[in-house]
Amino acid sequence: MDTIEKILKEILREEFGADVLEEGEVEISVPPELSGEFRADYATNIAMKLSKKLKRNPREIAEVIREKFLEKSKIKVEVAGPGFLNFMLPDEYFIKKIEDFSRNEADFLENISQDEYKDKVVVVEFSDPNPFKVLHIGHLYTSVIGDAMSRMVEFSGGKVHRVNFGGDVGLHVAKTLYALMKNKDSLEEFKGSEEAEVIANILARAYVEGTRAYEESEEAKGEIVKLNKQIYEIAEKKIREGELAEVYFRGREASYRYFDEFYEKIGVKFEKYYPESEVAERGVEEVEKHTPEVYQESEGAIVFKGEEFGLHTRVFMNKEGLPTYETKDVGLLFTKNDDFKFDESVVITGNDIVEYMKVVLKSVEQYAPELVRKTKHITHGMVKLPGAVKMASRKGNFVKAVDVIRSVEERLEDLGLALGAIKYSFLKYRVGGDIEFDIDESVSLNGNSGPYLLYSAVRAKKILAAETDSSKAQSAEPWALSMAEVKVCKKIVEYGEVLGEATREMAPHLLCSYLFELAKEFSRFYESCQVRGSEREKERLKIVLAFQRVMEHGLGVLGINVPEEM
Repeated sequence: MDTIEKILKEILREEFGADVLEEGEVEISVPPELSGEFRADYATNIAMKLSKKLKRNPREIAEVIREKFLEKSKIKVEVAGPGFLNFMLPDEYFIKKIEDFSRNEADFLENISQDEYKDKVVVVEFSDPNPFKVLHIGHLYTSVIGDAMSRMVEFSGGKVHRVNFGGDVGLHVAKTLYALMKNKDSLEEFKGSEEAEVIANILARAYVEGTRAYEESEEAKGEIVKLNKQIYEIAEKKIREGELAEVYFRGREASYRYFDEFYEKIGVKFEKYYPESEVAERGVEEVEKHTPEVYQESEGAIVFKGEEFGLHTRVFMNKEGLPTYETKDVGLLFTKNDDFKFDESVVITGNDIVEYMKVVLKSVEQYAPELVRKTKHITHGMVKLPGAVKMASRKGNFVKAVDVIRSVEERLEDLGLALGAIKYSFLKYRVGGDIEFDIDESVSLNGNSGPYLLYSAVRAKKILAAETDSSKAQSAEPWALSMAEVKVCKKIVEYGEVLGEATREMAPHLLCSYLFELAKEFSRFYESCQVRGSEREKERLKIVLAFQRVMEHGLGVLGINVPEEM
């Protein structure tokens, strides 16, 4: 497509003038179906677009372009309808490309190489669970999304630092420890357990109880607010004496062990955790340094008034003198830059904090615009189960991440396949809106599912590994591609372009859609073209090998491993 577009632009400038084109005016499309004697692989309506501007018949313009195009390229061109230009690539093009993809691993990677992030340092922050809480299905989703985006950046030449930000201080911790220390049985169970997941579940129950007490009792609310200040001091000064400090640090350490075990299970590795308590001081420093120029005092608190920027006011230091989430996010931004000197910081969160982040970044923009310019905030919706209501950890009606994995693993009887099924089910959706996770759909061997793609890749492996008793020699005649061969070859050679677009747009769903379409084309090819034992065995095995390499690489970019057999 790039080659066709380049030649077209040259012709248009030469024949119709240097100023005839506007930015983005030449669009190359892929016709929906490859058929007919003239197989239209690509098409453009540029002649019709220019007709009004040039005051000429579009077919006349198209004929001029066709004639000049044939002088510059071996690609066949026809004029169709009112002035469409259809392009047909020669079989030799696909044969050469398939040979490039199948020759060796180095040649394959060279043909799909990307340099969108070449030599750039990129910090990708995602997942962001809070210690003292249980990981739910939303954390599983954002972990999968963030890792896939990180892998795309890495393949396109970037140095990625995966980091994780969580609230180890704040009201949720105070509510949890308030309820835990009021319940002697729970406290005893908490102190006596060594298993991180067990401790996490105890803390989750306590959080629900503490939230209920905070909402229903003014006395409990007052105690929790007081406890919050104590916990903040314990975390900030790393105080280890006293039962409250002992319970706090035991809970925090167990939470991080629980996170580590979970991330290892799903194949995601973080370089660094940033607890809120460890970035708060830097945030306070920046807020105080830029008060009153950027931040202002208001009724005993310090706020940023976003109304003049079309936003809203948010509190950065509360009346008790404690930094809020906003200030901690300021501290996090500066700390990440101090640690990694990033070229880009990607922050992946739920879309419920879009307006919140706009205010935080707008405040920082007033005194550190370069940091904001290098920050990209990507948001996603909620994960829902069919017929499920909105989940909330404070109500205890959330779906735990480990339970989702276990349920799918039971269906597929293999952890690797289960993770592949779950990851693909998440990644095939465009990032942004809510998604529905259907376990039955995720484990199906039919349709747009992870197991279907994995089965296609494994089938290709088996074809390549199989032996044949055929004594047929390779045909000496030139290889004329059948329609099924053209379709699968065409889809294979599109891989680099699709991967580049997915990376530029941070859109894993584009890669998923491509891999699904590729798997379908391969299935049609295999059904209509004999591979082993045919006169074209050698050539067709190259197609199978190229397909297998693209599938394995593409799934790998998504964080999905292809098994040896299924």
